[in-house]
Amino acid sequence: MIRAAFVMLLGLSSCQGDETISGYSATGVTWVLESLNGVAFTASANLTFPEEGEIAGEAPCNAYFGAQTAPYPWFALEDFGSTKMACADMDQESAYFTALAAMTIAEVADDTLILTNEVGGEMVFRAD
Repeated sequence: MIRAAFVMLLGLSSCQGDETISGYSATGVTWVLESLNGVAFTASANLTFPEEGEIAGEAPCNAYFGAQTAPYPWFALEDFGSTKMACADMDQESAYFTALAAMTIAEVADDTLILTNEVGGEMVFRAD
Protein backbone atom coordinates (compact mmCIF):
# COMPACT_ATOMS: atom_id res chain seq x y z
CA MET A 1 0.00 0.00 0.00
CA ILE A 2 2.77 2.43 0.91
CA ARG A 3 4.62 1.54 -2.28
CA ALA A 4 1.50 2.25 -4.38
CA ALA A 5 1.04 5.64 -2.71
CA PHE A 6 4.70 6.50 -3.34
CA VAL A 7 4.44 5.53 -7.03
CA MET A 8 1.27 7.62 -7.36
CA LEU A 9 2.98 10.67 -5.81
CA LEU A 10 5.91 10.30 -8.19
CA GLY A 11 3.49 10.13 -11.11
CA LEU A 12 1.70 13.29 -9.99
CA SER A 13 4.92 15.22 -9.58
CA SER A 14 6.01 14.33 -13.12
CA CYS A 15 2.70 15.63 -14.52
CA GLN A 16 3.19 19.15 -13.20
CA GLY A 17 3.66 21.69 -15.94
CA ASP A 18 5.96 24.64 -16.17
CA GLU A 19 5.37 26.71 -13.03
CA THR A 20 7.57 29.61 -14.17
CA ILE A 21 6.23 32.57 -16.12
CA SER A 22 7.00 30.75 -19.38
CA GLY A 23 4.19 28.33 -18.49
CA TYR A 24 1.72 31.22 -18.28
CA SER A 25 2.87 33.03 -21.42
CA ALA A 26 1.59 31.80 -24.77
CA THR A 27 4.18 29.82 -26.70
CA GLY A 28 6.14 31.83 -29.24
CA VAL A 29 5.01 35.25 -27.98
CA THR A 30 7.41 38.17 -28.16
CA TRP A 31 6.65 40.71 -25.44
CA VAL A 32 7.44 44.29 -26.53
CA LEU A 33 8.15 46.88 -23.83
CA GLU A 34 5.67 49.76 -23.94
CA SER A 35 6.43 51.61 -20.72
CA LEU A 36 9.01 51.66 -17.97
CA ASN A 37 7.96 53.08 -14.59
CA GLY A 38 4.92 54.78 -16.12
CA VAL A 39 6.83 56.47 -18.96
CA ALA A 40 6.59 55.39 -22.60
CA PHE A 41 9.71 53.48 -23.63
CA THR A 42 10.84 55.06 -26.89
CA ALA A 43 13.63 52.63 -27.76
CA SER A 44 13.00 49.07 -28.91
CA ALA A 45 13.15 46.24 -26.34
CA ASN A 46 11.44 42.87 -26.05
CA LEU A 47 11.56 39.61 -24.18
CA THR A 48 10.57 36.03 -24.82
CA PHE A 49 10.39 32.82 -22.83
CA PRO A 50 11.89 30.35 -25.34
CA GLU A 51 11.99 27.34 -23.00
CA GLU A 52 10.90 26.51 -19.48
CA GLY A 53 12.86 28.67 -17.06
CA GLU A 54 14.57 30.69 -19.81
CA ILE A 55 14.34 34.32 -20.79
CA ALA A 56 15.79 35.96 -23.90
CA GLY A 57 15.26 39.10 -25.92
CA GLU A 58 16.53 42.16 -27.67
CA ALA A 59 17.40 45.30 -25.72
CA PRO A 60 17.92 48.61 -27.55
CA CYS A 61 21.49 47.61 -28.48
CA ASN A 62 22.11 43.98 -27.56
CA ALA A 63 20.59 40.53 -27.44
CA TYR A 64 20.32 39.05 -23.95
CA PHE A 65 19.53 35.78 -22.21
CA GLY A 66 19.13 34.36 -18.76
CA ALA A 67 17.23 32.06 -16.45
CA GLN A 68 13.93 32.74 -14.72
CA THR A 69 13.14 29.80 -12.48
CA ALA A 70 10.97 31.40 -9.79
CA PRO A 71 7.41 30.01 -9.72
CA TYR A 72 4.71 32.27 -11.14
CA PRO A 73 3.81 34.98 -10.12
CA TRP A 74 7.34 35.57 -8.81
CA PHE A 75 10.05 36.79 -11.15
CA ALA A 76 13.79 36.52 -10.57
CA LEU A 77 16.32 37.01 -13.34
CA GLU A 78 19.37 34.74 -12.95
CA ASP A 79 22.48 33.88 -14.95
CA PHE A 80 22.03 37.00 -17.07
CA GLY A 81 24.23 37.71 -20.07
CA SER A 82 24.18 39.84 -23.21
CA THR A 83 26.15 40.72 -26.28
CA LYS A 84 28.40 43.77 -25.89
CA MET A 85 27.71 46.16 -28.77
CA ALA A 86 27.47 49.91 -28.34
CA CYS A 87 24.79 52.09 -29.91
CA ALA A 88 23.13 55.49 -29.50
CA ASP A 89 20.54 54.04 -27.08
CA MET A 90 22.98 52.81 -24.41
CA ASP A 91 21.27 54.92 -21.71
CA GLN A 92 17.91 53.33 -22.56
CA GLU A 93 19.49 49.88 -22.58
CA SER A 94 21.06 50.45 -19.18
CA ALA A 95 17.68 51.57 -17.78
CA TYR A 96 16.00 48.50 -19.31
CA PHE A 97 18.52 46.00 -17.91
CA THR A 98 18.53 47.68 -14.47
CA ALA A 99 14.73 47.61 -14.31
CA LEU A 100 14.47 44.03 -15.58
CA ALA A 101 16.92 42.81 -12.94
CA ALA A 102 14.92 44.58 -10.19
CA MET A 103 11.51 43.07 -11.05
CA THR A 104 10.10 40.50 -8.60
CA ILE A 105 6.46 39.89 -9.62
CA ALA A 106 4.94 38.98 -12.99
CA GLU A 107 1.36 39.15 -14.18
CA VAL A 108 0.15 37.85 -17.54
CA ALA A 109 -3.33 38.87 -18.68
CA ASP A 110 -4.31 38.26 -22.31
CA ASP A 111 -1.87 40.29 -24.44
CA THR A 112 -0.28 42.16 -21.52
CA LEU A 113 2.68 41.23 -19.33
CA ILE A 114 3.37 43.44 -16.31
CA LEU A 115 6.53 43.08 -14.24
CA THR A 116 6.63 44.93 -10.92
CA ASN A 117 8.56 45.10 -7.67
CA GLU A 118 7.93 46.12 -4.08
CA VAL A 119 9.38 49.63 -4.52
CA GLY A 120 6.99 50.68 -7.29
CA GLY A 121 8.98 49.69 -10.38
CA GLU A 122 6.85 48.63 -13.35
CA MET A 123 7.47 47.34 -16.86
CA VAL A 124 4.46 46.94 -19.18
CA PHE A 125 4.85 44.68 -22.21
CA ARG A 126 2.37 43.87 -24.99
CA ALA A 127 2.32 40.70 -27.03
CA ASP A 128 3.55 41.20 -30.56
